[in-house]
Amino acid sequence: MKVLIKNVKIVNEGEIFEGDILIENDLISTIGSDITENADQIIDGSGKYLLPGVIDDQVHFRDPGLTHKGDIETESRAAIAGGITSFIDQPNTVPNAVTQELLADKYVIGSQKAYANYGFMMGGTNDNLEEVLKTNPRNVPGIKLFLGSSTGNMLVDNPETLENIFSNTKMLIAVHCEDEATIRANTQKYMEEYGDDIPVKFHHLIRSDEACYKSSSKAIELAEKTGARLHVFHLSTAKEMELFRNDIPLKDKKITAEVCVHHLTFTNKDYETKGSLIKWNPAVKTQADKDALWEALLDDRIDVIATDHAPHTAEEKDNVYTKCPSGAPLVQHSLLVMLENYKNGKISLEKIVEKMSHNPAILFRVEKRGFVREGYKADLVLVDLNEDWTVSKDNLLYKCGWSPLEGMNFHSKVTHTFVNGHLVYENGKIADEKFGERLLFEVKE
Repeated sequence: MKVLIKNVKIVNEGEIFEGDILIENDLISTIGSDITENADQIIDGSGKYLLPGVIDDQVHFRDPGLTHKGDIETESRAAIAGGITSFIDQPNTVPNAVTQELLADKYVIGSQKAYANYGFMMGGTNDNLEEVLKTNPRNVPGIKLFLGSSTGNMLVDNPETLENIFSNTKMLIAVHCEDEATIRANTQKYMEEYGDDIPVKFHHLIRSDEACYKSSSKAIELAEKTGARLHVFHLSTAKEMELFRNDIPLKDKKITAEVCVHHLTFTNKDYETKGSLIKWNPAVKTQADKDALWEALLDDRIDVIATDHAPHTAEEKDNVYTKCPSGAPLVQHSLLVMLENYKNGKISLEKIVEKMSHNPAILFRVEKRGFVREGYKADLVLVDLNEDWTVSKDNLLYKCGWSPLEGMNFHSKVTHTFVNGHLVYENGKIADEKFGERLLFEVKE
C-alpha cells in the first residue's frame, strides 16, 4: 500500500519546510520536494501542517478492571482523533500491574483493543522488587512508582525498597512525587473544619507545593546517589523547577521532567468555575506556578508535555471532596490546546513537536517513532491551523462523556492521523480496523 501526501508543511527536528511524503506499507519511504511516484492514495496537504504523531508518555486508559470509566478501545480512539499515535499506560489499574503475568495480561488487551501504539509501565510496590527486576527493557517502557497514594497497594514509602529499586534497575523509573505524610496532615486540618465536603478551591493547599517539592527533591537525591534514570511526571510547582537542568542534551540527561497540559492551562482561580472537573493530583496551582512551568518548558528544564489522561464518570466527579477522584480526560484535545498556545504566541510549532513527539521518543528510547524520517514508522498527523470549532458534549469521544475543556474554542483541527502507515482518522471519521502495535525500546548497555 502506498500513500502520497503532497504539498504539506512538514514540522520536524526544529524546521518547517514544504514537501511531499511517500508512505509504503508501515514506513515513511521518501521525503522530497516533488515526489511523482504512483500511489494507491494521494492526499493534497496544501495549507496544512504535517507533524510526527504525538507520543503521550502518561495515560490511564483503565483496562482492566475500571472500564466503566474508559477502556483502551474508547480512549485510544479519542487519542488518534487528537493526533496521539502512541501512548504509555500506567499500572494503577485493577488489578495493579505489579507482576509480570498481570503486565502481560494488559499487553494482550492492548493487542486486541488499541487504535494507537501502546506501551504499559510495570508498577513497583513496597514488596515486588523481584518482579520489577524481571521486566524486559526491550518491550516495556519503564518502572512506575507512586511516591504519593494511588489505587490499591501502589504507594512506595519504604526507603530501603526505594533504594533497592533505584540501585538495581537500569530501566527508566517514572515517579509520581507528592509527600504522603504532608498531604494527610493537610487533609486532616481541612476535614476538622469542613468534614468530607472540603471546598475544592483548597485542593492546591492540601496537595501543596511543599508536598510536591519534598517528594521530588528526595527522588532526585536518590537518583543522583544511585545513578538511576529518573523521569518525574506531571510537575506542578515553581519551586521544583530548580531541581532540573538544561545545560546538556536530553539524550545525556539521567534526570528528566514532564509537564501536563492542564498545569499549563488552568490555575487555582479556575476552581471557582470548573470545580472538581479540574481536580488533579498533583493539584493545579497558582498563576506563579503556571508561569514558572511555562518558563522551564521553553528553556528545556522540562523535557516532555503529556496528559495524565484519567477519565472518571460524571457521577464520580460529583462526589464530595474526599470521595471525588482526581483526574480528567485529555487525549483528544492535548495537541489542540498546545496549538492554541502557538496561535497565542506562547510557543512555536517546532517546540510543540519537540516536547510532544521527539523528546518522548528520545527519553524512552522508542524505536523508529517520534520523527518524520525515512525508514521510520509512518505515525503522522495532519493539522489545519485555520479551523474554528468549540468543544462540546456532542463531539467528545471519551467513554466518560465529559471534558474540563467543554465550551473552549479552538482555532485548529486534526484532519488526518496515520498509525503505522494506515489512515486511521480522517475529518471526524475513524477507521473500523485497529492498527496499533506494541512499542519497542532500544536497549543501551
